[in-house]
Amino acid sequence: MEKYLEQVDYKGIFKYFAEISKIPRGSGNEAGISEYLVSFAKSRGLIYNRDEANNVIIIKEATPGYEDEPAIMLQGHMDMVCEKRKDSTHDFLKDGIKLLVDGDYLHADGTTLGADNGIAVAYMLALLSDDNLKHPRLECVITADEEVGMNGAKALDVSSLKAKYMINLDSEEEGHILASCAGGLTGTSTLPVKRVRETGRKIKVSLGGLKGGHSGNDIAKNRTNANKLMARLLFDLKQKERYGLIHLEGGYKDNVIPREAFAELFINPGEFEQVKGSIDELMQVYIKELESSEPELHCTVEDLGEGSCDLIHPLSFEKLLFLLVQTPYGVQVMSSDMEGLVESSLNMGILRTEEDKAVICNSVRSSKSSYKHHISDRLKYLAEFLGGEYIVRSEYPAWEYRKESKLREHLNKHFKEMYGKEMKVEAIHAGLECGIISEKMPGMDIVSIGPDMSRVHTIDERLSISSAIRVYQFLERILEDRIR
Repeated sequence: MEKYLEQVDYKGIFKYFAEISKIPRGSGNEAGISEYLVSFAKSRGLIYNRDEANNVIIIKEATPGYEDEPAIMLQGHMDMVCEKRKDSTHDFLKDGIKLLVDGDYLHADGTTLGADNGIAVAYMLALLSDDNLKHPRLECVITADEEVGMNGAKALDVSSLKAKYMINLDSEEEGHILASCAGGLTGTSTLPVKRVRETGRKIKVSLGGLKGGHSGNDIAKNRTNANKLMARLLFDLKQKERYGLIHLEGGYKDNVIPREAFAELFINPGEFEQVKGSIDELMQVYIKELESSEPELHCTVEDLGEGSCDLIHPLSFEKLLFLLVQTPYGVQVMSSDMEGLVESSLNMGILRTEEDKAVICNSVRSSKSSYKHHISDRLKYLAEFLGGEYIVRSEYPAWEYRKESKLREHLNKHFKEMYGKEMKVEAIHAGLECGIISEKMPGMDIVSIGPDMSRVHTIDERLSISSAIRVYQFLERILEDRIR
């Protein structure tokens, strides 16, 4: 596979992508990739800075004739979302990503690819390595911990930066220029639970086969949330059968729409077939409802045998089920300013029960700060009404639309020359680090672009090889021509 990438490579883009793919770089585990970037800068005699958050800034001074041109910042993040097939033995803490090629598409073997946002890092390394490229001062800012709340961008010290323009490389559609993004936060509800010792039969109910996806980009695509569907199943089953709850779990990232969820239930010893039959009946209803949007949905029911266990007390379970059923999910408000844009949404990305508590994490997004906090306040109200607690973490601001943008005009000029048509100017419901950086560097003119990618944050993540090359060539044109 790497040999094929070498054959089609342009200016080292895929050489660098393959190199960084060998380094584990899940959010919170960026020390290795951060050190690699420092070594890269040292080997080329470039100015660099690495901070305690593992953010890396690499600066390449202007080439002759461009010394008086305003500096341009190129920006992306080094970390990736770590998702894998249920049967995969891949260890994201020590294993690199195995790259595969399928026609024009690059993907991974049973895991997320990490093109979000590894392609941005590869672009910057290729540009910094190119001694023939003419350009103004380049400030390459590669942040850590973006996928779990943009913590790297929040910790970033911008005092050494002089950029007047910034090109964020964390977008996923060639020919589209992002000019605004949503703000967000993670709201975590914790509900105390009591347990009681009982003897009976244990069963495991597993939901799977859902599409999942990015909780910003894919939230309007009618993707079913496994945690919410499991809550519905437990609620409906309660109308048919007597059972208790031992354990409940689904999702691993608050910003990923969960594809799978499972519950361990407690039933009377002789009622396995009866309960299984009721679950099968309910699943047939859901499968029929979702046959167009979620054609691979499936459910398994396993008999775990008889024995004693500590199941969640019926009153605690009633409160937990009420919280899960009543918590909203998905699109809450569509934008009145931009047709087709989601204004506000939320995603129940993580659900798990522990010995004495249940933890539910929701990713809340909105381009309106007031409504973001309204959704969060509703979650808080629900949790506290039921005797639980609610905390907000990883909050980040929206990136507001700028009516006048020289940089946007500059990109569109070169896009028309290269592609024969205009770029599509859009806003995105997903969060980008542009909002945080624009707060730190007021007045900076910012855009976001990127090559064609699909199914990011899932094991089906794909990157178009030809698109990645074209967007890099587009970047070369942007940097070599002076912004007027």
